[in-house]
Amino acid sequence: MLKIFTLACLLVGSTTITPTINAGEATKHSEINIGHTVHFKSDVMGDTRELNIWVPPAYKENETYGVLYLLDGGLKQDFQHIAGLGHLGALSWTYEKLIIVGIETKDRRAELTPSAEVKRYRDEFPTSGQAAKFRTFIADEVMPFVEKNYPVNGKKTLMGESLAGLFVTDTFLKAAEMFDDYIAISPSLWWDDQRLGRNAPALLGEHSKQDRRLFIAMANEGLAMQAGLDKLVAALKNNPPHGLTWRYDDLSETQTHATIYHSAALSALRWLYALPPYPEGKIPWYLEVPDAKE
Repeated sequence: MLKIFTLACLLVGSTTITPTINAGEATKHSEINIGHTVHFKSDVMGDTRELNIWVPPAYKENETYGVLYLLDGGLKQDFQHIAGLGHLGALSWTYEKLIIVGIETKDRRAELTPSAEVKRYRDEFPTSGQAAKFRTFIADEVMPFVEKNYPVNGKKTLMGESLAGLFVTDTFLKAAEMFDDYIAISPSLWWDDQRLGRNAPALLGEHSKQDRRLFIAMANEGLAMQAGLDKLVAALKNNPPHGLTWRYDDLSETQTHATIYHSAALSALRWLYALPPYPEGKIPWYLEVPDAKE
């Protein structure tokens, strides 16, 4: 059971910086609040866990929203820049408003990796292989808390990059019913001698007919990273599950592992949740071309 014990305002960063004020300059400053943090005791993980939650501007309790569950969602991880993409969508009307739930990871190599069958991976990464446990934590504790406390519409998305992208892929292949949409950016499919990619045909064959969407993007990674993804993409091309819509963005000529995340995440949101170019599809009268007068 989820045991909530702290609900605190989330400020940008953990350090407060007070600027020096000179004569004639602004004499008042305030902190920037972009969301809130929830700390709780997790029965599944056996320790204290953190969620960072962003809601759209003009958030209304009588409206409902889809939820983007963000892996590596700590304040020093990816929460703040992905929350910025949520804000961009809400202001620009280019894609749907979403609630963003950042799920902090503490030991990424442990929590985001499936159990390895190859011994050298277990030897090199002794804490690894807890992805199934972390998935249970999300399903049994995080998601029920969000659904109880926020006006959600039932639409759920999982997003992550690198090892978090590996977890997204692992979840899509093994527990596709958990989420409606999956966003895996430069997933670390080198893990366990590319086992997820090699097992993809069999795992996809076990999928029941259900509407799911999958967005994959890969930077210039090469070697086992690309080879593992190539196996997954081949399996998706040869035997896609019924009801699956998927897209692969090959960004190897323009992006590196260090640069891909933000721009690929924006592409994913625009693809998955695109809105008409004008609210309700109505073109403003001043942009219409008047009929030519004879």
